[in-house]
Amino acid sequence: MDKRTIVSDPQILMGKPVVAGTRISVELILEKLAAGETIEQLLAAHPHLTREGVQAALRFAAEALRGDVIYPLADKTG
Repeated sequence: MDKRTIVSDPQILMGKPVVAGTRISVELILEKLAAGETIEQLLAAHPHLTREGVQAALRFAAEALRGDVIYPLADKTG
């Protein structure tokens, strides 16, 4: 992966990781895909976003979580 595809700049979205050359955050891409949008819908809604940018965002998120172990909290009400 070209590390320059996802960048972080304190002047853009308070330093959140974004697709280079856009203000489209990795977080936004993940949220929209998790909500059921397709990559095609994302690309149509954000003309400056490319398929490669979406794939880079997914790889970035996977790499960011690779070393972390996250367990959902158990429901303590039942």
